[in-house]
Amino acid sequence: MREQKIRVSEIFGPTIQGEGPLCGLPTVFVRTGGCDYRCSWCDTLHAVDSAYRDEWAPMAADEIWAKVEALSGRRPLTVSLSGGNPAIQPLAPLIGRGKRDGYRFALETQGSIAQDWFSALDHLILSPKPPSSGMGFDEAALRDCVKAAGDGPEIAMKIVIFDEGDYAFAKSVARSFETLPVFLQPGNHTPPVNDDDRIDLDGILNRMRWLVDRVTSDRWFGARVLPQLHVLMWGNMRGV
Repeated sequence: MREQKIRVSEIFGPTIQGEGPLCGLPTVFVRTGGCDYRCSWCDTLHAVDSAYRDEWAPMAADEIWAKVEALSGRRPLTVSLSGGNPAIQPLAPLIGRGKRDGYRFALETQGSIAQDWFSALDHLILSPKPPSSGMGFDEAALRDCVKAAGDGPEIAMKIVIFDEGDYAFAKSVARSFETLPVFLQPGNHTPPVNDDDRIDLDGILNRMRWLVDRVTSDRWFGARVLPQLHVLMWGNMRGV
């Protein structure tokens, strides 16, 4: 059977993971093209909007892996599978190829589509989208993702927070998935339209302080509040 190609928006690194449970970890990113969501504040439209589809390259797993090895100098590290929504791509061959060489794989998805190959991951980061995204939440689909992963990867939730409605959503989802660690991060309300667009750093840091105060005053001691480290360091720059 002919191998299905993976739609790739970009491959870059090594750099550090900028958010969630692996924040600060040296990583090579494989960003896939295409998504079943269109969040109002999306900061990776170049990997989501079909207007960019001519920039997405259909690649075989071995082609992708050759680029990952070149970037990493053949020294195993963590490979982050992101998007878009990477769960819509046929990533099982790529994961299998890399794990044979000792690499680790992390995948971030909104939890709308479950795949049986989730169980081969080392880390599954579920990022359900809050009300400010303009997208609905399907709890059953998120549970299917957890079930598909089984005992294979470490599973965590990462939720972007912009306002009180998002915060209430995060608390509700955390109650429904109480065994999963929860990471909260202030959203970037100045996502890029052009690659060099500047961020409102003061506004993001003010939201961060508000979120820290909100969590501590609620005595929500199971939540971990982190910034989007890559946004603080590089703003809206791509490929870092």
